[in-house]
Parts: sequence; C-alpha cells; structure tokens
Amino acid sequence: MAVQGKKIVLFVLVVFVAYVIITDPENAAGYVQIGFEGISAAAQAIGDFFTWIANGAE
Repeated sequence: MAVQGKKIVLFVLVVFVAYVIITDPENAAGYVQIGFEGISAAAQAIGDFFTWIANGAE
C-alpha cells in the first residue's frame, strides 16, 4: 500500500513540474537556479567543515 502511495505522489510531482515548466519556463529556470545554488552552498559548507576537522578543529 505504501509503495502505491509513493508512486502516486511521484507521478503527481512529475506532472506538476512538467506543468510549471510548460506554462512558465522563465520562472522554472529561476527555481532550478535557486536549487543548484542551495546545493552548492551546502557542499561548500560541508567542505569547510571537513577542512576545519582536518586542521585539528581549531
């Protein structure tokens, strides 16, 4: 039952994303850019953390 629910939610999400891209591609591109900036910032923070650990947590 839970697997069927996950499939339905995934389908609805894909349809919604396709709808947003088709109806407003300019804003969709902005959303993608915001997402990648967030991922980049998170990766940078993780890198800074491990650098701090490697330097003896000073």
